Amino acid sequence: FAPSGGNRQGWRVVVLKDRAIRVATRELYVQAWAEYMGHVEVGMVPFAPIEDRKWLRPAIDLEAAVAKGYRYDFADHLEDAPVLLAVFVRLGALAILDNGLDRQSIVGGASIYPFVHNILLAARSKGLSGVMTTALCRREAELAGMLSMPEAFALASLVVLGWPKAIPKKLKRQPVSEFASVDRFDGPPFLLPPEITGR
Repeated sequence: FAPSGGNRQGWRVVVLKDRAIRVATRELYVQAWAEYMGHVEVGMVPFAPIEDRKWLRPAIDLEAAVAKGYRYDFADHLEDAPVLLAVFVRLGALAILDNGLDRQSIVGGASIYPFVHNILLAARSKGLSGVMTTALCRREAELAGMLSMPEAFALASLVVLGWPKAIPKKLKRQPVSEFASVDRFDGPPFLLPPEITGR
C-alpha cells in the first residue's frame, strides 16, 4: 500500500539468502561504511551537498578512509542478520520533478522510500525490528554485477531485519515547534493544540 508517483510501484526486492552473497555484501558494506565514517570523523555529514547546493566531489580522501577501516559490529557481522533485503527501484518509474533544478535532486526518493518504510512497519507488526540503510548504494556497481541487476534499476536501500533484544519505548525527537513554523521559515513556531499534546 505504499504510495509511489503515478502508482507505478517501481520497486523490486531481492532477498539475500546465499551465504557467499551475504559475505560479499558485507565486504562491500564495510567499505561503504568506512567512507561514511571518514566524513563523520572530521565533523562532516557524509556526501552532503555542501557547495552550491550540490555534491560536486568527495570532501575527504575516500581511499584513505577505506584503507583505515572502522569497526562497527553491525557492519562487521552483516552476513549473520536474520533477513537481508536489497531494495531496488526502476529508474524509469520515478517522476523526478526536481530534475534540472540548480540543486541536489531529492524528489525521486518519494516513490521508493515509503515502500521501504512500510516494510519496516510490517516487520514491526510481526515482532521484528529493522533498519533501512543506504550505505551500500556506494557500492551499487559491484552489487549490481553480483545480483544480476538490470541496467534500468538502481539500489535504493539494504533493509536488515531481526529479532530485537529490546523494544525502544521512547526516542529522542525535537518538539514540533522546533521544526515547524507558520506561513514562513521565519514565522512563529507552529504549536500543536492542547487536544493533541494533552497539555
